[in-house]
Amino acid sequence: MGIQLAYWLINLSRRIKTVILITADIFFAVFALWAAFSLRLGELYMPKGDEWYLFAAAPLITVPVFIKMGLYRAIIRYIEVRALWTIIQAATLYALMFAVVVYQSGIKGIPRTVPPLNWLNMMLLVGSSRFLARWWLGDIYSRLSRSAIGNRKKNVVIYGAGSAGVQLASALGHGREYRPVAFIDDDVSLHKQKVNGLRIYPFSSLTYLIQRHQVSDILLAIPSATRARKSELIGQLEPYSVHVMSMPGLSDIAQGKVTFDTLQEVDIADLLGRDPVAPDETLLRANITGKVIMVTGAGGSIGSELCRQIIQLQPKALILFELSEFSLYAIEKELNYLLTKIRNSQKINVIPILGSVTNADRLEKVCTTFNVKTIYHTAAYKHVPMVEKNPGEAIWNNIFGTLYAAQAAMNAKVDTFVLISTDKAVRPTNTMGATKRFAELILQGLSLDSRKKHHTRFTMVRFGNVLGSSGSVVPLFREQIARGGPITVTDARIIRYFMTIPEASQLVIQAGAMGQGGDVFVLDMGEPIAIVDLAKRMVHLSGLEIKDAEHPSGDIEISYTGLRPGEKLYEELLIGDNVSQTGHARILRAQEHIIPWANLEKMLRILEQAAKNDDFERVRNILKDAVFGFIPQCEIGDLLWQEDRKPPKNQLSDAYR
Repeated sequence: MGIQLAYWLINLSRRIKTVILITADIFFAVFALWAAFSLRLGELYMPKGDEWYLFAAAPLITVPVFIKMGLYRAIIRYIEVRALWTIIQAATLYALMFAVVVYQSGIKGIPRTVPPLNWLNMMLLVGSSRFLARWWLGDIYSRLSRSAIGNRKKNVVIYGAGSAGVQLASALGHGREYRPVAFIDDDVSLHKQKVNGLRIYPFSSLTYLIQRHQVSDILLAIPSATRARKSELIGQLEPYSVHVMSMPGLSDIAQGKVTFDTLQEVDIADLLGRDPVAPDETLLRANITGKVIMVTGAGGSIGSELCRQIIQLQPKALILFELSEFSLYAIEKELNYLLTKIRNSQKINVIPILGSVTNADRLEKVCTTFNVKTIYHTAAYKHVPMVEKNPGEAIWNNIFGTLYAAQAAMNAKVDTFVLISTDKAVRPTNTMGATKRFAELILQGLSLDSRKKHHTRFTMVRFGNVLGSSGSVVPLFREQIARGGPITVTDARIIRYFMTIPEASQLVIQAGAMGQGGDVFVLDMGEPIAIVDLAKRMVHLSGLEIKDAEHPSGDIEISYTGLRPGEKLYEELLIGDNVSQTGHARILRAQEHIIPWANLEKMLRILEQAAKNDDFERVRNILKDAVFGFIPQCEIGDLLWQEDRKPPKNQLSDAYR
């Protein structure tokens, strides 16, 4: 009968539930006043004469006050302990107003202790009734939910018994997916204590908890922990066959991007165990605050994060230059939303420009029209195998796109031009790396050409892989794990440097402010990571096991596919050893060899003609001649490099040798 009644109440409309609550509160208002008189007089009280007016006034005051305080907006079965404070406030306001009515009414014979007793009775009745209803309805609802979903909740352990962990446990208790069974915390003083009915254990008890409760997931509720601490903790959890998830960081919660009960896969950045260096605000703002900024390739992984960082630094305007219509729409929409969250941001103008960096006239018109002062040039084709199959487009986009953007900057009197380069530009074995190094040579040549009278400062920033980018292995591995494998790794020996996109973008902005002209900056990427080790850790943190010869019954197999066209086993950040420190711990200045602009200009003319004629053998020879250490992994033979109409094997002109 009780279950049927609870089920009936739960399924009532919101309006009817509100009417029931108001009716109950009217009864409580009358009963509380009667009880106050009875307690004060020491006998069952019977109103007489004008005293009846007080019993009519009590509910007339109660209901409007409770409506104003929001007591009828709460969902009873989800009501929290903090709602008790709202109830106390509402009951106090009602009691004060009622006391004024009593003393102003002139009704004689009302004891002075009746109003305080009325206040206490009202708090007890309203508060206890709601929390009893919450306990009863919540328990019934939980049982009904378990029955409806076949008791398929996953048993989970929450790591962290602080305020974040307690809130997470409370939220999950009302959900349908997870059932918290215990806390783990490093604070010895909390061990054997209980929070919301859940016991707190030391880390050493994890094996016992997994076996006893059949725990499937560990939820990390330590949003304030450093990356170094999270990395250490993840390493401790890795041997256990449980899926590890985490709460987002405090900054994301504070900015309203996510709520405290949002769960996500372990951030691969936490595996690096390296906390970012606090940025230098002076360097961050030097080229941005109060100026018109343009980002080419604004919809890409790096470009879009640069835009997010720039918009926080209060530019006068931000121009988004992007070839992809959808990417441009997406980043403009996101930035306009961010502007609503930033104080004093109403003056920042976000201007979306659809266009290609190979359109020199459009680039110059945009720079001149909007009086651009700083350009961050991220537009490039970066996917190594795809560029290897389409070398002609890489020549136009990566080399001539950079040339046109640089020329537009000089003609429009842009102050600062920052090129986003790559570690693949160092002794490249692929076309993408060679074209990016050629782009660096263009900026170096323009900077040091005494005939070019311009005040634009050209700066290059070179770094490795960024976590979560469109070409990163991390999303690929997640997708492959979700499908049940196999995970594809090109070679067991391959290693890469990694950095988070936000950290890389902040360092790019700071490095751009350091440049004097022709500088090549390289970012300290930390220690390299073996890709196969990264794959294994991701499998273990998903609660699965690697399937190999030693573990034939494992879950996910790693398949080695061989190096892709143009791929290296490891990447470098420096061509030589000539590197110096800067004022920032993570930014180094490299002294690289250059090609005089007069020679480079002749190369560009020949390269342009070769690209127009689809003479890819000549294109490759020019790249080999210009780019130090360029040794193509795949000599002429693949796709567009091997045409039925083979070009004549002309030697490069001696004019620029």
